[in-house]
Amino acid sequence: MKKNLFLLIGITIILSSCYGSKSILKNSFTVEESSLIMSSDSFTPMRVFKITNKKDSLLLRTKSQYIKANPNDVVLQRFVNRLYATVRDSISLGVGIAAPQVGILKNIIWVQRFDKENFPFEVYLNPVIKTYSDEKQTFREGCLSIPNRTDTLNSRAFSILIEYDTMEAEHKTETIEGFTSVIFQHEIDHLNGILYLDHLNKEIKEANK
Repeated sequence: MKKNLFLLIGITIILSSCYGSKSILKNSFTVEESSLIMSSDSFTPMRVFKITNKKDSLLLRTKSQYIKANPNDVVLQRFVNRLYATVRDSISLGVGIAAPQVGILKNIIWVQRFDKENFPFEVYLNPVIKTYSDEKQTFREGCLSIPNRTDTLNSRAFSILIEYDTMEAEHKTETIEGFTSVIFQHEIDHLNGILYLDHLNKEIKEANK
């Protein structure tokens, strides 16, 4: 009995030292998330969480976690496909979507690239904005999680430098400009529990000073 206990403790210590802050649990989906993702096929959209629902709103304000890029991860593949199906669904049609908007707290986003030919949608894992340009731009923004509302923001950076992982586990760096950079900023905000209304409120407070 004691021998088995010491063996279990030893394995736990080894795993903890190997994985550090990006623990095994943070590398993959939780049991609840996996169950939700696998409950339907790859072509079935997921329910979009909205701030008008208290429970949804609390989750949307929660910071998402690192996800290990693994092309052989069946759950990850299913989720990425279902997230795409959601942003292309007529009920929730948009130019971008983040994982927490469907109740999955992982660092995954889809963005429509208006700066590329044919305006393709592309998926990004663990995207991080490294630098923001001093130059700002003005655009109207809406959000799938904030029904029946759009607002004009003046504080989005014109250019951003981002780092991200691809589904093929490649780590990349890229500079994004113009309207597409606004979409990236909007979706990456979601991964940090931030809504565009937060920027709007900040702009209003600064204007009233």
